[in-house]
Amino acid sequence: MTDTPTGPTAFAELHHSGPPLLLPTAWDHASARLFAAQGFPAIGTTSLGVAAAAGLPDGTAATRDETLRLALALGAEPFLLSVDAEGGFADDPEQVAEFARELAVVGAAGINLEDGLGSPARHAEKIAAVKSAAPGLFVNARTDTYWLGDGEGTGRRLAAYVEAGADGVFVPGLSDPAGIAALVADLGGVPLNILYAPHGPTVAHLADLGVRRISLGSLPYRRALGAAVEAVGEIRAGRVPRGAVPSYDDVRALAGRPAAG
Repeated sequence: MTDTPTGPTAFAELHHSGPPLLLPTAWDHASARLFAAQGFPAIGTTSLGVAAAAGLPDGTAATRDETLRLALALGAEPFLLSVDAEGGFADDPEQVAEFARELAVVGAAGINLEDGLGSPARHAEKIAAVKSAAPGLFVNARTDTYWLGDGEGTGRRLAAYVEAGADGVFVPGLSDPAGIAALVADLGGVPLNILYAPHGPTVAHLADLGVRRISLGSLPYRRALGAAVEAVGEIRAGRVPRGAVPSYDDVRALAGRPAAG
């Protein structure tokens, strides 16, 4: 594992120097530690993975406690942590700010806040409140104009979020290279985060376009589920499952428990 810088300033620096920040996204302690062991200096969380693992719906502000519990478990780890907080788990900016303050206290370096195509003015208020309550927390302001719509109003929303204090902006669903390049130019140095898509631009292409952060979203969690389904299907068919399988003791070690003697 590579040496990892600590603190919010180091996390911000990953968005402004060197190659783009490729951010794997964990849903529990073990997955985060596995990604960190691969040398990634920063790990994100996936709201879908956290919600699905708890039997709760994603995007409905139902996983505040589960998200904070995971942040508490991961915040002291030797990697930088960015937390997907949906829309902040509240409509009241002060409640969102309090949640962000709690994240900062347990060691998170960043927070991802999505607008869900709601009021851009209210989302800007949430961002401003978070920056006031936890100035060192890197706020990645997400707009869902491409995720839930046709892209209309992207520039206007992002400008409002940057004005409110966002440190970076996230536009999931945008995969057109020309559109990405134009948005990078319009942002004038504000780091742009794009969601990796298997059939979209490669990591190298996104870097060439000027993207500064590449998130994996729920893809690792969904791939893990797919691999589990494939494994049981192979076993049922009388075949040996393919793919990497961490040992029992390896997984126990990820949880901080001693290996079996």
